[in-house]
Amino acid sequence: MKQNEIAPAPGSRRERKRVGFGDGSGHGSYSGRGRKGQKSRSGHKIPRGFEGGQLPLAKRLPQKRGFTNIFRTEYSVVNLGRLGMFASGSEVTPEKLVAAGLLKSLARPVKILASGDISLPLVVKAHKFSAAAKARIEAVGGKAEEVEHVAKAV
Repeated sequence: MKQNEIAPAPGSRRERKRVGFGDGSGHGSYSGRGRKGQKSRSGHKIPRGFEGGQLPLAKRLPQKRGFTNIFRTEYSVVNLGRLGMFASGSEVTPEKLVAAGLLKSLARPVKILASGDISLPLVVKAHKFSAAAKARIEAVGGKAEEVEHVAKAV
């Protein structure tokens, strides 16, 4: 086999359509674009969502309401049911929660929520408690103490 004998497989190559080369070609006069109108013009490109000049759906819908409070405090939450791993009477602090794997970091303040049951009296120190969580901790003989948040590196 020589280099000049190499040819592409039959049917794998096709000549490009040469529009506008006379009526005999089948692609003359209007060059496959039909008559008049936006799509027959050169450089036509219709943007996504364009509805022919009608007010587009995206603009007809009501605008987004409300606002985002940039001063909102994001808490790392821990449910009461997860505190059963600590020994009875022990002190539970945000640092111990991270060490136990219940929190990833101390970057956010910790809030204790009332989901789950607690049966051991614990001294729980956190930045915030839900009212129900505080009541449940104190109902089993424990203490719920709020501490001030000092942001620590992630």
